[in-house]
Amino acid sequence: MLTSLSIKNYALIDSLQVNFNQGLTIITGETGAGKSILLGGLSLILGKRADLSALKKGDEKCIIEAVFDVTNYQLESLFQQLDFDYESQTIIRREILPSGKSRAFVNDSPVNLSGLQTLGNHLIDIHSQHETMQLVDDDFQFRVIDALAKNENCLERYKRALVQHKSLQKAYDALLNFQSEALKEQDYNTFLLNELQDAHLKTGELEELEEQYETLNNLEEIKQTFESADYLLNDEQIGAIGNLTQLKNNLQRLSKYASKYDDLFNRVNSSIIELNDIFDEINTLQDHLDLDTSQIEGIGNRIDLLSNLLKKHHVETITDLIEIRNGLSKKVLAAENIDADMANKEQEVQSSLEVLNTISQEIHDNRKLAIPRLSEELEKILNQLGMPNAQFNIQLILSDNFHSNGKDNLQFQFKANKGGNFNDLKKAASGGELSRIMLAIKLILSNYVQLPSIVFDEIDSGVSGEISNKMGDIMLQMSNTMQVFTITHLPQIAAKGHTHFKVYKEDVDQITQTSLNKLDFDARIVEIAQMLGGEKISNSAIAHAKQLLN
Repeated sequence: MLTSLSIKNYALIDSLQVNFNQGLTIITGETGAGKSILLGGLSLILGKRADLSALKKGDEKCIIEAVFDVTNYQLESLFQQLDFDYESQTIIRREILPSGKSRAFVNDSPVNLSGLQTLGNHLIDIHSQHETMQLVDDDFQFRVIDALAKNENCLERYKRALVQHKSLQKAYDALLNFQSEALKEQDYNTFLLNELQDAHLKTGELEELEEQYETLNNLEEIKQTFESADYLLNDEQIGAIGNLTQLKNNLQRLSKYASKYDDLFNRVNSSIIELNDIFDEINTLQDHLDLDTSQIEGIGNRIDLLSNLLKKHHVETITDLIEIRNGLSKKVLAAENIDADMANKEQEVQSSLEVLNTISQEIHDNRKLAIPRLSEELEKILNQLGMPNAQFNIQLILSDNFHSNGKDNLQFQFKANKGGNFNDLKKAASGGELSRIMLAIKLILSNYVQLPSIVFDEIDSGVSGEISNKMGDIMLQMSNTMQVFTITHLPQIAAKGHTHFKVYKEDVDQITQTSLNKLDFDARIVEIAQMLGGEKISNSAIAHAKQLLN
């Protein structure tokens, strides 16, 4: 329930702070006094988009704050879903800055408007003449029937099953498309795969082949270079190894004279060791040069094959070709197994369809049982509200299509008078009748589900006398289980409230501003007397006001 509301610098409101109680709260005031401003501020709390023109003083920010006691609303899971901080005394604040930017906070943590709107739907239902048109909306009509049918769990199961079915159907359709494309590409993919498989690809092979090709192409030059190196290193007359060996022996004789000669000896000796190692490696390489030059053609052909495959598939390395081969292998295999996959997926789709149909039938049966009870209760309440001949003809037709809330199509027909014909509610009921029907529905719903606090904004428009008295009784009855606010011009309804506030305008320092005043018993007598007889209060109006209040 809404426990307090604070508004600063909004429209004609300079500063307003008001506390609310459980039960039926009445709000009255002359036309133009600012009741709509109060509702506008409350709407901002519930997530309505802000408008810079709402600032009373353009250079100051507007702050609207409301405190809700959500102890009995079971909203912990919703707060968790929205990633809001849960508090049993939840504070919602909106700020409109002079720059035009707007900010929203729940329990002092910033939130986005969509999340705030979702939360707001569970806190307050602002019901105006515009909202009465919800009556002719299929979704609203289904929500009413489902509340009486206790379909909440069924609908949750249905929604999960519908998501699962759509997901499976999407996967099946994707397989169908894949099958169609796969059949077109199967022969070509198989050809490409066979071509790559026949190539017996090996990572790094192309580089090795190119090296072999270069070696074979320049074999004579390589042999001559190795023979020359052998001569320069090991010839008896000029060979580097022999000459260095002679130098080493000479330095060895000098090493006994000084240590510095010993260092030279060691360096020369290291050079001889290195040159001997080089000589051995050259000999080894020479031994492996006995290559068959006739292989050069085969190697060249292999290089051409691999190079052509690289160009054909627009890649750089054999590793890339291997990846393409593996991918083609999977595609060809998938295409070969597509029939089995489709049969399995089709069975899954069919199973999900059976689950959906079972739940849909359960929802339908529950609705069929609830509809006569809804019609009976509506007609009973409307009889009290001056519509003794009102009748409803609610038809529920099980269709072949899966909707968001089942497979039913709904025809919600109404007639207000004897001898008339049933027609769609939108065409058959006047504005005043729709207001009374909506009030009746809200009363019925309050007996089956936990409704949030509700604000009736002149729902009594177009009625008077005894009917308004009955409407007041209904609102009073609803206030036994929920917090009810009603903005009214009718004294019969105003007298029913547990608490009464008056909205009024006054000029302060030549500036008009809207204020809200909680009326005590004596002030209520005066207010209701004015509602009965105008500004000039007569004794009879006072007496009538006291009678209504008592």
